[in-house]
Amino acid sequence: QVQLVESGGGLVQAGDSLRLSCAASGRTFSGYTMAWCRQAPGKDREFVAAIGWSGGTTYYADAAKGRLTISRDKAENMVYLQMNSLKPEDTAVYYCAAKDRSGTYYDSRVYGYWGQGTQVTVSS
Repeated sequence: QVQLVESGGGLVQAGDSLRLSCAASGRTFSGYTMAWCRQAPGKDREFVAAIGWSGGTTYYADAAKGRLTISRDKAENMVYLQMNSLKPEDTAVYYCAAKDRSGTYYDSRVYGYWGQGTQVTVSS
């Protein structure tokens, strides 16, 4: 059974940092582009960041550039999202996802595997 499990969310103040983790099990995801997406209350799920299978290529939404960093440990089947200088508008449920369909990385429909999400709340 394929499983993605996120952890590391929580309640923080504006300007703080958090590191989200995603543990993949059930199969190896070393050949997949992995991504983080988020969904704020009342809004659609949106792309945040993605990382290619080798770990050498990364993609970021404009809102994430300069503050969020995606990385992966292929040997451990882990994906991370380091979030710095957090803002209240970063408040959302953050999901880890694996891309198994053709299409652009910023389109959530190309990700066929999803975790259950981890809540990040940033107070002002």
